[in-house]
Amino acid sequence: MGGKNSAGFLALIIGIVLIPFFVTNDYYLGVLIFTAFNCLACIGLCLLMGYAGQISIGHGAFIAIGAYTSGILTSKFAWSPWLAMLCGILLVMVIAFCLGIPALRLKGHYLAMATLGFASIVHIIAVAAVDLTGGPSGLVNIPRLDLFGYVLSSDRQYFYFSWSVVALGVYIAFNLINSRVGRGLQALHGSEDAASSLGINITSYKVQIFMLSAVFASISGSLYAYYMNYIDPGPFDVSHSVLLITMVAVGGLHNIWGAMIGAIVLSLLPEFLSFLSDYLQVFGIEYQPDYDTLVYGGILLIIMLFLPEGIFIGLVKAIGFIKASIKKVLGKKFSESGADRVE
Repeated sequence: MGGKNSAGFLALIIGIVLIPFFVTNDYYLGVLIFTAFNCLACIGLCLLMGYAGQISIGHGAFIAIGAYTSGILTSKFAWSPWLAMLCGILLVMVIAFCLGIPALRLKGHYLAMATLGFASIVHIIAVAAVDLTGGPSGLVNIPRLDLFGYVLSSDRQYFYFSWSVVALGVYIAFNLINSRVGRGLQALHGSEDAASSLGINITSYKVQIFMLSAVFASISGSLYAYYMNYIDPGPFDVSHSVLLITMVAVGGLHNIWGAMIGAIVLSLLPEFLSFLSDYLQVFGIEYQPDYDTLVYGGILLIIMLFLPEGIFIGLVKAIGFIKASIKKVLGKKFSESGADRVE
């Protein structure tokens, strides 16, 4: 992990430690916990899309598989939550391998088409398999996660745990990016033919990174199930997969920090819109929940037009421009004062 990324990682750790001291309301801590779940899924999606150049529109399905595997094994068969989470990870790895092998051998957006169909199938199974998944009524009695026999019963405890998992995911992602495999993935994104000519097994790399991104999504789903103690098919439809892609695109496809910023911004946006709706009612303007889609679309359109590289890169360039402007102004002042002394 490089110098700037190390500084960012340290800032993330400090933020994780300090935030619960300032955000004491359980509702807002819950919102931040859901934000952590989205960040974890977006880190894996960023590795797949931003660094390997492959598009998946079905990551909501891997989140669902992780959630339902953990929920079913713990609530119906009394398995350990950790063992159930491990089974969810292994299951999505097998599915991602079987799905990725045929789709990733082809060029273009075949993976996107395959994952879109796969996400629809998983959602249909979650609704129709009533005896296994609970169907539309959902799956109940999912236990809370425990650490060495200590149950994470409060939102504050789960906040620390979930964001610690996110920090671990960031650490793994940056170490992968800076490794030989990471450089191979970036070469693959630039040009598959050029990467192949350098001896890189592009199919193997694609499948491996697809499996890894699915693992991130599965862990996110398992943590969601253990936090909610209840799951239903609603949060795992295709629209959630599209929302994850939007988060990564808004923050910045080619940077882990950008993906996290996009996840944080769009996860907190509904709360801001809810606050805005209460504020607008004072002026006699009624904000409808259906407008959220228009707001999301408008934000994505603005980002794509004016910040095509995402919010993170846009902020970096803005800070660089401000620094350069300040140096230029200060340098001009110093040169003028020096000239005055000479005179």
